[in-house]
Amino acid sequence: MRLEPIAAPSLARRLGLPALALAATVLVASALALLAGADPLATLGLILQGAVGSKFAALETLNRATPLIFTGLAVAVAFRAKLWNIGAEAQLYAGALLTVVVGTQAGLPGPLALPLMAGAAVLAGALVLLGPVLLKTRMGVDEVVTTLLLNFIMALLISYLLEGPLKDPMGMGWPKSPALPRDARLPRLAEGLRLHWGFALALICAAGIWLMQTRTTLGYEIRAVGLSPQAARFAGIPVGRVLVKTALISGGLAALAGFSEVAGLKGNLTADLSPGFGYTGIIVAMLALLHPLGVVVSALFVAGIFVGADSMSRAAGVPTYIADMLLATALLFMVLALLLTRVRVVRG
Repeated sequence: MRLEPIAAPSLARRLGLPALALAATVLVASALALLAGADPLATLGLILQGAVGSKFAALETLNRATPLIFTGLAVAVAFRAKLWNIGAEAQLYAGALLTVVVGTQAGLPGPLALPLMAGAAVLAGALVLLGPVLLKTRMGVDEVVTTLLLNFIMALLISYLLEGPLKDPMGMGWPKSPALPRDARLPRLAEGLRLHWGFALALICAAGIWLMQTRTTLGYEIRAVGLSPQAARFAGIPVGRVLVKTALISGGLAALAGFSEVAGLKGNLTADLSPGFGYTGIIVAMLALLHPLGVVVSALFVAGIFVGADSMSRAAGVPTYIADMLLATALLFMVLALLLTRVRVVRG
């Protein structure tokens, strides 16, 4: 048995295999529901109803998808250049940290505070990823290791700051930062609900990244470096410079997730601000096949599963861990489908 590359995959192959991957994911989810002692069809129906079955549920799914769009875009941009950014979680917290520092210390009115907070967050996230990419381009250090370890370093830094210099003196002893002023928060898109303008900003970023990748010289250079750094270098493309630019964009996008969570939803910084948005962004990007607009759809899918699973767990008594299993299965099947789209298995 060997794998043989397919020069020009047919449309049926490119669309059919991902569809089969999703169907296989549904079958696995049904089997898990059976093992948990629940009716598979009823369980899937409760997940769907919990995700989009009401106005509140649909808006909550959009709200949960907002940070996933940012982190998914961050991963998709980096992975397109084969820059393996596993540190979106650290960049998210760096953005959240600068959002709180600027928002609570600058003393500016909202129209000035919000763009300043967003700019500071983007700069912080970009600088967090700049170190690993310079180590990669100058010394050949594996960025998977450095970006992954930065997640733990940033988590410890945040914990220290929240127990020390940034601790809210009015927080009843809880490790959290002071709250942002009311006029330094993102307005809500729907009155009385939690969806905020961070979601609109995420959609704008997705459209902007798509235009950058398809309509600009930098987008072409990023794709060229991702396909073959040696060929790109031979063609005169400055590979190291392109990787640095990619890292700055990727880190800034992940940091916007922290900005939107603090300025749009939470209002302050806590150690549990992110339940793993940076890591889930990898799943979102891979399910979207690294396409910026596909990231939006993928983030909505993943957010819908999480929101729906919470509702399903309360209604059917099935553990919410089925959502994690569902996403892991979907990712594995989608990666396999992507592989079989490009190669065929032959004997001999």
